[in-house]
Amino acid sequence: MSPVLAGVLQLLALVVALGLAYRPLGDYMAGVYSSKKHLRVEKWIYKAIGANPDTEMRWPAYLRGVLAFSAVSVLFLYLLQRLQGSLPGSLGFSSIDPDQAFNTAASFVANTNWQSYYGEQAMGHVVQTGGLAVQNFVSASVGIAVAVALVRGFARSRTGELGNFWSDLVRGTIRILLPIAVIAALVLVACGAIQNFAGIHEVGQFMGGSQQWNGGAVASQEAIKELGTNGGGYFNANAAHPFENPNGLSNLLEIFLILVIPFSLTRTFGRMVGSLKQGYAILAAMGIIWLGFTALMMWTEFAHHGPAFDIAGGAMEGKETRFGVGGSSIFAVATTLTSTGAVNSFHSSFTGLGGGITMLGMQLGEIAPGGTGSGLYGMLIMAIIAVFIAGLMVGRTPEYLGKKIGTREIKLAACYILITPALVLCFTAAAMALPTPVHSMTNSGAHGFSEILYAYTSGANNNGSAFAGLNADTQWFNTTIGLAMLLGRFLPMVFVLALAGSLAEQRPVPATVGTLGTHKPLFSGLLVGTIMIVAGLTYFPALALGPLAEGLAS
Repeated sequence: MSPVLAGVLQLLALVVALGLAYRPLGDYMAGVYSSKKHLRVEKWIYKAIGANPDTEMRWPAYLRGVLAFSAVSVLFLYLLQRLQGSLPGSLGFSSIDPDQAFNTAASFVANTNWQSYYGEQAMGHVVQTGGLAVQNFVSASVGIAVAVALVRGFARSRTGELGNFWSDLVRGTIRILLPIAVIAALVLVACGAIQNFAGIHEVGQFMGGSQQWNGGAVASQEAIKELGTNGGGYFNANAAHPFENPNGLSNLLEIFLILVIPFSLTRTFGRMVGSLKQGYAILAAMGIIWLGFTALMMWTEFAHHGPAFDIAGGAMEGKETRFGVGGSSIFAVATTLTSTGAVNSFHSSFTGLGGGITMLGMQLGEIAPGGTGSGLYGMLIMAIIAVFIAGLMVGRTPEYLGKKIGTREIKLAACYILITPALVLCFTAAAMALPTPVHSMTNSGAHGFSEILYAYTSGANNNGSAFAGLNADTQWFNTTIGLAMLLGRFLPMVFVLALAGSLAEQRPVPATVGTLGTHKPLFSGLLVGTIMIVAGLTYFPALALGPLAEGLAS
């Protein structure tokens, strides 16, 4: 079987699996967030934290819950790392330095999982399982909760109430993420991923010395890292490491886990607003972008010149032979079009245009299908921008799902789409202008610029993947990328929840013959065009200095 055919068959199998899971999972999640009943274990949690899950919250109270919970999470994870040297199960590792501890705490709480350290050489079992793995669950659940609050803003009228954050947080963790992650972890163990609490041990003799490996609860963390679109690996090689991702079957499973909740949330959206066709329109826009990016990535990586590439079947530099070009390309697109950040290959070794595709995927806002929750609310923000543009074209007040998009709504949407690019471009410009940060670049020229642009794009968009040619474990990058992750995660949530509150207070507007049909293919096409134009106008100059310049020169 040719490498190209193998890649195409993997993509087809992935599409079929996602299609089979779409309806049942989407309907189940809609039921979870619409139910009035509480499980017994959930009642215990509410009692422990002193929350009343039946109290409805307006958007400022909902936002305070999000920020308070996240602030406590950052502090807890920071202290856990700083005290690691005194904790049992530390595997003899010392406490983490302050700047590194801040960066990691900000990273995992912001659902970014950027890692500027070697996981197997820095973090013991307690930090990995009691700190990082726990944040993989709850940070993903926070994202879904904010998305559900925005959906309620569209679904409700003449009320500013958006639900209860604590109820949404607990339900998302207990009823959705935890059961699926348990099943996925068992499958990964069956595929060969490790799951233990073994210490450091020597493995064989190599070049006159021994190699050391440490065990860990890898399969369980790998499952939620992908399912929650987190991305942080137990090992430095991330999903390229055989203990995390043993073979082609586990690779396909991990890509499925990355995509299944973000895609299925479009059905949840349609079910909760009372129109499944609206969910299908959003799904179509996500699917078009994802399939287009995947096809383009496979083409750039399979297009080869010279005998070495002919023998390898494509650009195999930086890729694992057990995954090949096809499996690596699909994984790279899935992880950068979502907020996952997991990698099964070395993105810095992709072709110039291939590296540009991974960056552009993040710069779109990671909305096709995006992260757990963040992808849906990001796409709905872009839908509001699209109907606003359509309204300008025909001279009508824009409406979406029966809600007028007025001055307040469009200002909030505009602030949402501007904050992340501002963080990316300003931090990148500062790093290139100052004398010290550029010393961390492994390469010079266009590729070196791409390393820094990729790092801040990944951080501010809460992705977490890296070009891996940049030495980011410095005080400058640990601090600035940490700030970019926190601001890129929580500032957009402020605008999303404010927008949700504004929409929920409106009276529904009846549809007329002049109302734009946002459930039709025309709107899906308009939405895709709006996304590409906004991202292109924002990032094209920066991309032209980096990956485009490199790709055209090669």
